[in-house]
Amino acid sequence: MAQIKSFSETDWPEIATIYKEGIDTGIATFETEVPSWETWNDSHIKSCRLKAVLDDKIVGWAALSPTSKREVYKGVAEVSIYITSKYRNLGIGKLLLSKLIEESEKEGFWTLQAGVFSQNITSITLHISLGFREIGYREKVGKLNDIWYDNTILERRSKLII
Repeated sequence: MAQIKSFSETDWPEIATIYKEGIDTGIATFETEVPSWETWNDSHIKSCRLKAVLDDKIVGWAALSPTSKREVYKGVAEVSIYITSKYRNLGIGKLLLSKLIEESEKEGFWTLQAGVFSQNITSITLHISLGFREIGYREKVGKLNDIWYDNTILERRSKLII
């Protein structure tokens, strides 16, 4: 089974390749290009950056980004999770997201949010299987390649941080 470890800048080339695969699906992110490490690093929380490693290869990653700069929201974060195409549907996403939840609670996060393309049923199902609940959707929240897309909004409230 995959090992879950923290990742850093040295892992960025492999992480970026997996991110590009997600971009290419057209239902993982509104990004159209992989950002530089510096841009990505500046927009994500420094803790809770995880990679899934199998046979000495990074096969997935997950990280958190802040939902707001306001102090009152310091314990709320947005989830990103990507699995390389060759290793999808093998339980790696569940392992990675489970560990991300565990690490986020250790770091004091009480709510995790996810905005998932409504067509990405696999990702929605994964989040729900780990305690996220669907709280709504944003209709035509963004346009990609001249097509409007809805986002399903999910959240998970920690039972450990009250």
